[in-house]
Amino acid sequence: MTILRFGLCLVAASALNACAAAPAHAPYAPWNENGLIGHSEHLVKARTGKIDTYFLGDSITRRWGALDYPEFLAHWQKSFHGWNAGDFGWGGDSTHQILWRIQNGELDGVNPKVIVLLAGTNNIGDKPKPGAAADVAEGIAAIIETCQAKASDATIILMAIFPRNDNEESNRLVAEANRLIAKYADGKKVRFLDINDQLADQNGKLFEGMAVDNLHLSLKGYEVWAKNLKPVLTELLGEPAAEDLAPPPTGDPSAKKK
Repeated sequence: MTILRFGLCLVAASALNACAAAPAHAPYAPWNENGLIGHSEHLVKARTGKIDTYFLGDSITRRWGALDYPEFLAHWQKSFHGWNAGDFGWGGDSTHQILWRIQNGELDGVNPKVIVLLAGTNNIGDKPKPGAAADVAEGIAAIIETCQAKASDATIILMAIFPRNDNEESNRLVAEANRLIAKYADGKKVRFLDINDQLADQNGKLFEGMAVDNLHLSLKGYEVWAKNLKPVLTELLGEPAAEDLAPPPTGDPSAKKK
C-alpha cells in the first residue's frame, strides 16, 4: 500500500482543479430492467435510516453488503457496524452508470460523512479499447465533482482500481488509470487509498485466494480491504458506535426469482 499518511496517498491540492476541469462524462442509465429495479430500491435505501459511510461502486462493492452474498454481508456488518454504512454498488456499472445513479437521486439528501468510491474496472473490461484508462479518469472526475456538489461535507476515499487477471492488457490499463486518478487526491477532502500490493504481486497478478474469479474479491480479499479502511474511518468518524442506524441491506432483485 502506498503510505504517506494514514495509508493514504497525498497529492497537491491543485490537482483537484484538473478534476473540476475534466470534460463532460456521459451518464448512462442502468443497462437492463433489473438495474432499474435496483436503482428504485437504492432510492428507498437512501431515505431510510442514517448513512454516515456511503459505499459507491460496481459489483465488487455491491457483493460486500448484499443480501444475496450472505457470507460477505456478515463480514460487512461485522466490519462497519456503528459507522452507519450503506452499500450503493451495482453490478456491471462503469463510471457512466454510477454517475447516472448519483445524478438521479441515490445521493440526494443523504449527506454522508464519508464516501468510499471504487469504480472503473468495467470501463476497461476484459476486452479493453484504446482510451479506456482516460475514460476512467474522466468518469472518476465527474463522480467526484457530483459527490462534492451533493454531499459537500463528505470526505471521499478514492480506491485504486483492483487488479484483474482476465487480460494482461486490461491489467496494464488498470495500472494506467490508477496513475491518472491518484492525481485527484488532496489528502483532505479526497484521499487515494491503494491496497493493490496487498492483493497482488508487483506484476498485478492476484495472490492465491484473494478473488473468487479473475476479478471479484473473495472473503479474504474483503478482509484486506476492511483492514485498510477501518483505520481511515476511525480517523474520520471516530470509534464505531454501539448502535448502528444504517438502512437494511438490499440485494439483486433477480436473485429473488431463483
